[in-house]
Amino acid sequence: MSEHPSPDRPLRIGTRGSALALAQAHETRARLMAAHGLSVDAFEIVVIKTTGDRITDRPLKEIGGKGLFTREIEDALADGAIDIAVHSMKDMPTIQPDGLLIDCFLPREDPRDAFVSPHFGSIDELPLGAVVGSSSLRRRAQLAHRRPDLQLVEFRGNVQTRLKKLDDGVAVATFLAMAGLQRLDMLHVARGPIAPEQMLPAVAQGAIGVERRLHDASVETLLHRINDVETAQRVAAERAFLARLDGSCQTPIAGLAELTGDRLRLRGEVLSPDGAQTIGGERVGTVADGAAMGHDLAEDLLSRAGTGFFDWH
Repeated sequence: MSEHPSPDRPLRIGTRGSALALAQAHETRARLMAAHGLSVDAFEIVVIKTTGDRITDRPLKEIGGKGLFTREIEDALADGAIDIAVHSMKDMPTIQPDGLLIDCFLPREDPRDAFVSPHFGSIDELPLGAVVGSSSLRRRAQLAHRRPDLQLVEFRGNVQTRLKKLDDGVAVATFLAMAGLQRLDMLHVARGPIAPEQMLPAVAQGAIGVERRLHDASVETLLHRINDVETAQRVAAERAFLARLDGSCQTPIAGLAELTGDRLRLRGEVLSPDGAQTIGGERVGTVADGAAMGHDLAEDLLSRAGTGFFDWH
């Protein structure tokens, strides 16, 4: 894009079509409008259907790793069909296509998982053998580690689809992201957040990244005004941890970076898919060392896991 957005030449914002994805795109638009004094008709929301959206009857691990919810959107960005792309950062591969860059992050919402059940108040209240639904390999592994007695069933779909499955009795409980419920104004759905000590969240959960073309200077200037530095710092540490572990949808990995002043605490965890094995650790240091801490923590977990731990890839 070579000029300021206007009704005659609106900034095209690429997004998935779910209610949550659209809420994230609208938040991005609202922040850009406020930062630059632009009107709503200076923007166009472009909905792009991804592979992950089209194939809903199979587990994610059967149809590929990360990129299932981003590839078509990134193709549109690279081709010039859209000007920016709005992503949930927990869906993003650690390596981006040539010519594309994410250097803008919206303020992060609550990164924790939410426990959702019409009948029970927490994981500990679930009766022996209860059926719990989740499509997340991480959540399934973490739950199997804590409660090996529970029955885990595949539970794909958007927030509304999963809530309907609960109503239909497919399972008695599931998990959603607190951030997604906040952005959808649906916090009442959750029984409450799950402490990271009980269930460490996905890397970059609750963070929204805005992707652009590398050499699009006008878009770079637009996005710079809405970038949240603290979120960028936390996500950099978490994604450095993930990148060293080569994380994908087939790898149960969790990570969370938290800031207190200029001190950053990073916690990370890897699990076997059945939850039988779990290896975790943490690092504390300066914000400037966040990416190095992520890499170092991953190296530590890899060395402790040993050569056979990741054979189940």
